[in-house]
Amino acid sequence: MAESAAMRRQSPLRLLLPALLFMLAGCGEVPLNSPYPAAERTANTLYAAFAARPKHLDPAIAYSSNEYVFLHQVYEPPLQYHYLRRPYTLVPLTATALPTVTLLDAGGRALPPGTDPARAVTSVYELRIRPGIRYAPHPAFARDAQGRLRYHRLDAATLADIDALGDFPAQDSRELTAADFAYQIKRLASPRVQSPIRSLLRTHLAGFGELAEALAEASSDTDGWLDLRPFELSGVQTPDRYTLRIHLNDVYPQFEYWLAMPFFAPLPWEADRFYSQPGLIEKNITLDWYPVGTGPYMLTVNDPNRRMVLERNPLFRGEPYPSDGEPTDAAAGLLADAGKSMPFIDRAVFSLERESIPVWTKFLQGYYDRSPVGQDSFDQVVNLGAGGELALTDAMRERGMRLSSSVATSVYYTGFNMLDDTVGGYSAERRALRQAIAIAIDQEESIAIFQNGLGVAMQGPLPPGIFGYRDGHVGMNRQVYRWVDGQPQRLGIDRARALMRAAGYPNGRSAAGAPLVLYFDTMASGPDAKSYLDWLRKQFAKLGVQLVVRSTDYNRFQDKMRRGLAQIYQWGWNADYPDPENFLFLFYGPHGKVKHGGENASNYHNAEFDRLFERMRILPNNAERQRLIDRMVALIHRDAPWAAGFHPQQVVLDHGWNGNLKPNDMANNTLKYQRLDPQLRAQQRWAWNRPQWTPVLIALGLLALACVPGWRLWRRRQRAGALAAGSGRP
Repeated sequence: MAESAAMRRQSPLRLLLPALLFMLAGCGEVPLNSPYPAAERTANTLYAAFAARPKHLDPAIAYSSNEYVFLHQVYEPPLQYHYLRRPYTLVPLTATALPTVTLLDAGGRALPPGTDPARAVTSVYELRIRPGIRYAPHPAFARDAQGRLRYHRLDAATLADIDALGDFPAQDSRELTAADFAYQIKRLASPRVQSPIRSLLRTHLAGFGELAEALAEASSDTDGWLDLRPFELSGVQTPDRYTLRIHLNDVYPQFEYWLAMPFFAPLPWEADRFYSQPGLIEKNITLDWYPVGTGPYMLTVNDPNRRMVLERNPLFRGEPYPSDGEPTDAAAGLLADAGKSMPFIDRAVFSLERESIPVWTKFLQGYYDRSPVGQDSFDQVVNLGAGGELALTDAMRERGMRLSSSVATSVYYTGFNMLDDTVGGYSAERRALRQAIAIAIDQEESIAIFQNGLGVAMQGPLPPGIFGYRDGHVGMNRQVYRWVDGQPQRLGIDRARALMRAAGYPNGRSAAGAPLVLYFDTMASGPDAKSYLDWLRKQFAKLGVQLVVRSTDYNRFQDKMRRGLAQIYQWGWNADYPDPENFLFLFYGPHGKVKHGGENASNYHNAEFDRLFERMRILPNNAERQRLIDRMVALIHRDAPWAAGFHPQQVVLDHGWNGNLKPNDMANNTLKYQRLDPQLRAQQRWAWNRPQWTPVLIALGLLALACVPGWRLWRRRQRAGALAAGSGRP
């Protein structure tokens, strides 16, 4: 094929022009590798990552932390946790004050304040809802010129133009009322909703069981929307527009904590009606996908396979930033915004990142505003002192980053099945066996090796920050530790071997000389799990005990636990609310997993413990409650249904442009408190991602030199062609 004249006239050196233009394109202050539009360079937008798509956004169903990240910014229950105070403290949110609690006797008569709760039979919670709160704009509230709800009977023509909630041209709002809370509580009883707390409310809330039966019957008679307003729930009344009254069947002080969860957030009947339309359900326009609430943010983009976007609710009333906290908060700058109206951030963009390495890389580039510190990046970020104190490395400190850590209100533990013929039971010999194993499992070593030193070895089931937790010498487990130089020190292996002899297994063998073989059931798998399981076998081997690991999948493990077929196992518990009842109930006999299907996975049953628990759970946080907790923990130390455990320590790294950040394991609605400095962020991003053109220029120079011979050859061909044309040769 013959060359065109235009192609012959193109100098090879001109091929370098696109590369030069590409370089010049990066001369602004938006890095070439930025994943965000240039228009967002200084936007007041938070950028974060999420690893798992939320399954539910319906407040009656959602119960996972990855769902609460979004849900709590949109929905507002009556109460919330104070952002700064410790121990964790409930404060009003949509309510004007904490609920007034009235205890009633068997005749339904109110008992005087200060009465011993044991004298009460039932209780009543009364809340006053704050007037003037409005829902975020939503099509469910839109009305036509005649005042009728505009989108509650959608026809095919209207639906043809609708693919997402934002396609509805009209939106409106209305005021929050007490009836909206009552409507949501009724939804918790509906068989169509299948709320995870139905059994809890059936136990505690007056009339809940009767309502559930009535709704089950009514649901079978209709496929369309079921209006819950006419159905009676005797335990919930709204005597006026702003008063909500809840009647419990018993005395259950922990109910107050449930009033800070999305289960008890308000839901307008208009939204329930709107989302029940078949045409919308087919398009996945549902309450489980598009929440509607009164909170500071609205979920405007729900694309869980790519990104989720929260934007400021234009009708949010504003909420003052806290003016008090812990003694150190002022010095940490956490009270600089005291009294100012929240939220401070306009928008939050969450991008799906299934792997931790991309999150960490983008965080270091400034494209995510904060990042958890994982095992892969730990040494790059943290210097761990001899006493376990954490400090930033010089590289991170030079970047202006800040480190925050907190001990989680969680416990991960190794437990015994108290129904087992070998490790269970309550005789002195069985206790001695479990205590020996508890000494042998070096939890501190495990934390150092497998948790990067981030964790607190369990002295009892209560984590720090929960009422009843005892620190120092007072809270030490004396069956496993002794106090040395101001800190607990694990008892030696000689003590553990002495206990093995008392248990009838000297050197890990029975009186007949047979080796003691114990079985450990676990869901752990993979290379990291193998290292841990090898380590665990060595802990038992110190006593001469052979540990057989039985790995299984989650469903099989759950089945074995329900049937009492596991012997030794590992599990964990995260606090639903910051009350000792939420951890100590893991040892309450009537909550045994095998006999009652409860959360007492060890099937521990001690009559004295149960009696103390029943008294403790109804008391306020006072001296008597602390005495009861101390005795209950002492019983657990003695009986040793758990061998070992730890409370994990969470570490998060923040950029210097973030403000008002304090770890809070109980509060999930924390986005409204945070502050950004977008200008500083833009400057740092540019500094950290500025193109380095020197290597590129050198490469281009070398490329140009390499092109010189070709250029000379091209010039000779050009001249030869010109001469041939001048001589008239073909």
